[in-house]
Amino acid sequence: MKALVAVKRVIDYNVKVRVKADNSGVDLSNTKMSINPFCEIAVEEAVRLKEAGVVDEVIVASIGPKESQEQIRAALALGADRGILVQTDDKAYPLQVAKILKGIAEQEGTDIILLGKQAIDDDNNQTGQMLAALMGIGQGTFASEVKVEGDKVNVTREIDGGLQTVALPLPAVITTDLRLNEPRYAKLPNIMKAKKKPLDEKTPADFGVDMASKQEVVKVTPPPERSAGIKVGSVDELIDKLRNEAKVI
Repeated sequence: MKALVAVKRVIDYNVKVRVKADNSGVDLSNTKMSINPFCEIAVEEAVRLKEAGVVDEVIVASIGPKESQEQIRAALALGADRGILVQTDDKAYPLQVAKILKGIAEQEGTDIILLGKQAIDDDNNQTGQMLAALMGIGQGTFASEVKVEGDKVNVTREIDGGLQTVALPLPAVITTDLRLNEPRYAKLPNIMKAKKKPLDEKTPADFGVDMASKQEVVKVTPPPERSAGIKVGSVDELIDKLRNEAKVI
């Protein structure tokens, strides 16, 4: 059984995002880049399935610039077996990513496809659902627990009313939530081993995907600075300000 994990290169979550002076986009110069945290959880879950003897091989794929090799190597250091970089300097939108992942999954014959539920840079939360629709297979989104039993996988997912467990026939797409696991730290020997693990490079054209997009970013602006709070002397004053100034009650 094979597991395919998609990882995305994003600005590290500890770094304050800067907008370019001309408001054309986010300034990435001299900025620390990392694996999207939700994708890292997906890698950890795939490695745990391998350690449990459920999965034989973990394949990590990323769609992005050549520098995305760093994130693939980081995933290999966590325990994945090999990587695939689909290199493109164009911005990859969810549908394009889903089409490429479909091509990889079909070529590799993967049984479990794991993705982060969303990326922290654009928060789209679309790729996993689109991938499942394109492949015509089941999906377990916002997974907080994954159990593989024979030819099906039970996914406990978080919903507004609590928890829901769905049984999906394999192959299936699973998108991971924060509560699924806590990713391990890569050990130095594993980081060194990751440098020797196989990493294939492909292009979107290899999967028949056109990276030209009909979407255009018109302007990127930072959120307005928050003003300092104030202290109130009584409950009546608080209610007055909420009603007359904030107009929230």
